[in-house]
Amino acid sequence: ILLATQAAHQVALNVPETKVTTLENGLRVASEDSGLTTCTVGLWIDAGSRYENERNNGTAHFLEHMAFKGTRKRSQLDLELEIENMGAHLNAYTSREQTVYYAKAFSKDLPRAVEILADIIQNSTLGEAEIERERGVILREMQEVETNLQEVVFDYLHATAYQSTALGRTILGPTENIKTINRGDLVEYITTHYKGPRIVLAAAGGVAHDELINLAKYHFGKLPGRYQGEAPALPPCHFTGSEIRVRDDKMPLAHIAIAVEAVGWSHPDTIPLMVANTLIGNWDRSFGGGVVSTGLMLAQIGLLGSLYNSFIQLYVNLSSKLAQMTCQGNLCHSFQSFNTCYTDTGLWGLYMVCEPGTINDMMHFTQMEWMSLCTSVTETDVARAKNLLKTNMLLHLDGSTPICEDIGRQMLCYSRRIPLHELEARIDAINAKTIKDVCTKYIYNKAPAIAAVGPIEQLPDYNQIRSGMFWMRT
Repeated sequence: ILLATQAAHQVALNVPETKVTTLENGLRVASEDSGLTTCTVGLWIDAGSRYENERNNGTAHFLEHMAFKGTRKRSQLDLELEIENMGAHLNAYTSREQTVYYAKAFSKDLPRAVEILADIIQNSTLGEAEIERERGVILREMQEVETNLQEVVFDYLHATAYQSTALGRTILGPTENIKTINRGDLVEYITTHYKGPRIVLAAAGGVAHDELINLAKYHFGKLPGRYQGEAPALPPCHFTGSEIRVRDDKMPLAHIAIAVEAVGWSHPDTIPLMVANTLIGNWDRSFGGGVVSTGLMLAQIGLLGSLYNSFIQLYVNLSSKLAQMTCQGNLCHSFQSFNTCYTDTGLWGLYMVCEPGTINDMMHFTQMEWMSLCTSVTETDVARAKNLLKTNMLLHLDGSTPICEDIGRQMLCYSRRIPLHELEARIDAINAKTIKDVCTKYIYNKAPAIAAVGPIEQLPDYNQIRSGMFWMRT
């Protein structure tokens, strides 16, 4: 661990500077030039499903689908051929608070990539025939999502934790909305939210910042920078301790998520909660008895090759306590701790996949570990988690695309990119007392949100689980 930490510190010092420039219309240009022959460039837009209402829920995601279906100067086929002939990749995704369009290309093709991105967000035709075709595609996508039980459970978790608010709605929207969203809804969403101050043009890899500024001025300079009237406010989303249970005894395994309300991206308690999240860790039966949860954490961030294997070996026999108990007692098939952040709120908790007969014990030991974070976590445990967190953060920044994503997301969340050495210093400042204080603040005696699907007859009732949030405190 010491060697990994020293290496991490060296990497943090050697990272190129992130340069940021704001155009007259408020659009921000941010880039990191690492001198590669390839680059990733994209638009990070402060607009996701949270800015929708019940009537137009699903519009942001629908719009993302329509982006590649043709513009005033390119048909869908022209766009696809141009990207393919460049050897580039064009992609997009929608989350609850952000919409992202990005391209991966050779560095020499940066000007064309930026021009294509500008074209698809400013000049999409949004033709009626294409809208009808995508309507069917999205309805089929919804059917696929419904077969992914982890996604289903997390949608239920948001629905109960943030009930009757924008964060409680799904990103895809309900079926009835998908069937009725029209061109007017899409145009209204663009004109309302795609404004200069809410957009970041981010790039990483082989990119010259001055060139990127000139491209941004030329292609995005005419984007409106001001609202006629008041800018749309971020809808408040209140957390409610509550539950959703969908019992189906025909399913072989129970899928359960339990979470407490955490904090937004920029809150000072975010970093301690990330360390606490690392302390709980992740585990899967395929790891066996001695390998730490790091394997899943690194796999989730897309790490490939020899680094993956070397870091797996590095953490043999240093598993989290919950992973040890889970393995020894055969309590579940897998569990993942999570710390989901939004602008002003968050969800900190655990997702587990259990056989029906072990649900009660798994919930018991989960809450016992949560209480130990509030009362008895040691400096040794915290030091291990801090080193693991720092290593995972650095390994995540492997290639131009995750770096570009990091830049875009941080610019929207913090209005700057936090330098790695500052992030490392903030992690280093945490000790066992910090973890105990912060976990007591957010976990101890708090009403959790719970979502459970499957054969969940043995899941304790809500009041029993609620009482488990303050037992064993000394």
